[in-house]
Amino acid sequence: MATTLNGQSLFDEQDLKIETGSIARDTIERSIGGLDGVIGIDLGQRGREIKQTGSLRARSKAELDERVGSICDYMDGYPYTLIMADGRRFDNVRIDAFKTINERPSGAGLVIDYEIIYTQLLCD
Repeated sequence: MATTLNGQSLFDEQDLKIETGSIARDTIERSIGGLDGVIGIDLGQRGREIKQTGSLRARSKAELDERVGSICDYMDGYPYTLIMADGRRFDNVRIDAFKTINERPSGAGLVIDYEIIYTQLLCD
């Protein structure tokens, strides 16, 4: 089984790592004239950050650019489903950042390292 985003196998499994943050809460704090202190309003759970790192391999620069472009196509603000090769499933993830670093030759092609920052949205 391969790691997929919205059912598409976009990633190489070698060196792929996922780090999940904790679910965050949000609050509003307001002061009111005549009262000493502040009023805190709990807005509930807001989601969590998921960081994916790995590397992409390709036989040519054009193929590598196409693979990177396929991932960038998902940076549209819509939520998707990320399913890991080990069976973990992350629903309602939105890609907030995609960064590539360290493009280099490797064997019969090219390799580039990447980092993706997702936000997992909580939907009731």
